[in-house]
Amino acid sequence: MGNAIINTLTVRRFPAPSAILELLKPITWFPPMWAFACGVIATGVSFEGRWHLLVAGVILAGPMVCATSQAVNDWFDREVDAINEPQRPIPSGRMPGTWGLYVAFIWTGLSLLLGWLISPWAFAATLLGLLLAWLYSMPPLRFKQNGWYGNAACGISYEGLAWFTGSAVMMGDLLPSTPSILLAVLYSIGAHGIMTLNDFKAIEGDRQMGVLSLPVQLGIAGAAENACLMMLAPQFGVVGLLMIWGAYWQAFVILLLIAGQIKMMHYFLQDPVKRALFLSGFGVPLFVAGMMVSAFAVAGRFSVN
Repeated sequence: MGNAIINTLTVRRFPAPSAILELLKPITWFPPMWAFACGVIATGVSFEGRWHLLVAGVILAGPMVCATSQAVNDWFDREVDAINEPQRPIPSGRMPGTWGLYVAFIWTGLSLLLGWLISPWAFAATLLGLLLAWLYSMPPLRFKQNGWYGNAACGISYEGLAWFTGSAVMMGDLLPSTPSILLAVLYSIGAHGIMTLNDFKAIEGDRQMGVLSLPVQLGIAGAAENACLMMLAPQFGVVGLLMIWGAYWQAFVILLLIAGQIKMMHYFLQDPVKRALFLSGFGVPLFVAGMMVSAFAVAGRFSVN
């Protein structure tokens, strides 16, 4: 009996490693890791002698900075999650007391340390990414209170900043090429629509807590149409740029990927709440595949080698 009581108290005082991992949401790490890799590829720079930069940068983008943003978001969203996702580590009690905040602080520090060790440019990008992560969730600004601002912050951090940093780090902290920067900007805009897809699962809780997500502001149908438009328009912009740059077959491949997304979007628009996860799971991979196709196109024409 005594041992059972001691074990219960220990569980309540300290989170289990599994709860910490769940708080950091590994499933969300892929987008910035992929964007960083796209930025690396877009430079056309050889990996020889630079593998350590690639590996460290991918870790920085995903398991560090992105993971930090998830911990920060869960801490400041604990009341909303108690309504929308009560099984999450903090509202369920598996992350007791203020441990959620402690993890956010610890990961912030570790992210800054790794960014510093990689390069000055990586450190500056880490500072900006972490600033966006905290401002996204933390009062009084709390960008996520408005779907327009919050989704933009996520798109910039997850796609554009990661892409830009990957290119800059591989080039020895030099400014990436203009085509690479343009692609980073366009895919950041597209990520705005992807972020809207995540909001359909939390509509009721957002309404109760006064969070002005796009489904709350525009209604379910309006937000769904906006998400599709925000995803598609930048990709058509990418196709246009690739045509201008003479990357015809890469432009054709991305058009095929767009066609697949449009087919899925038609299905999604018939019931956005139930089918948002479907579009996220099957349509978004086509979006990110186009990112890598465009990165190779840029590398083949604007390589610094």
